[in-house]
Amino acid sequence: MNAIESFRLGKRYGRQWALRECTLAVPAGRVTALIGRNAAGKTTLLHLAVGLTAPSSGRVEVLGRPPAAMLPEVGFVAQDTPLYTGLRVTELVRLAGRLNPRWDTTTAYRRLRERDIPLDRQVGRLSGGQQAHVALALALAKRPRLLVLDEPLARLDPLARHDFLGMLMSAVAEDGVSVVFSSHVLAEIERVCDHLVLLSAGQVQVAGAVDDLLAEHHLLSGPTGEAVEVASRLPVVACYTAQAQTRLLVRRRAQDVAPLRGWQAQPVGLEELVLTYLRAPAAAALPGPHRLGAEAASAALR
Repeated sequence: MNAIESFRLGKRYGRQWALRECTLAVPAGRVTALIGRNAAGKTTLLHLAVGLTAPSSGRVEVLGRPPAAMLPEVGFVAQDTPLYTGLRVTELVRLAGRLNPRWDTTTAYRRLRERDIPLDRQVGRLSGGQQAHVALALALAKRPRLLVLDEPLARLDPLARHDFLGMLMSAVAEDGVSVVFSSHVLAEIERVCDHLVLLSAGQVQVAGAVDDLLAEHHLLSGPTGEAVEVASRLPVVACYTAQAQTRLLVRRRAQDVAPLRGWQAQPVGLEELVLTYLRAPAAAALPGPHRLGAEAASAALR
């Protein structure tokens, strides 16, 4: 069973599509990073998955069922961590307990005390990092099977980000909760996520287990004069050209790339992989390996 599965999912606001023809499967039991530029459709996808908005086309399932049927089993932390700022932390915990049938008060207070959150203070008087910890503790106290986080690190300083991720990974280890995590902070994503979904212009550009994606991508370096010929035989994602030497990012396992006489193959890191796909044309988004080949190299060499 997948944590989130969509089938030609689309959401339109007026004439503008925020998400279109989005088909993907996010496996359960993983910590999945959802990455994309601003306005790529990340928040729209997450809002559709947690039932905050309805699709314009296609459908989405959460743990095999429609989102509305799974609300008690899904925890959600939005980017702006909306909380009742006039309530004290203890009052907020009690309120959340009345609204959620699977509520775990003991665990909520334990996680708040571990982060030294002052329980008798009004939420609006907490720091941004403390409010983020409260929001995460409340989401986890639902005992969710799926936790959805929409840019939870955006407004946090480095120490608050570290502590937030510490609470998250502790919950993953204790409860085995599946996580979908939208963020621009690539260092933190690399630290905690083992699955990747990259959106561009409302469509899935690449998706898969992080280890598999890194194993499937390599940088080839060789003479610029041979780049077009080499690219015609390989699925090229991007081409970086200098006067004498060209680098090609190709999607193919190492044993299928080497040996190419005069060319060297190197592994690629997660940050470079993500940045390359973010820069790639949205029209190149395909569910499988890209085959831009000679066209990509020729365009870069003009």
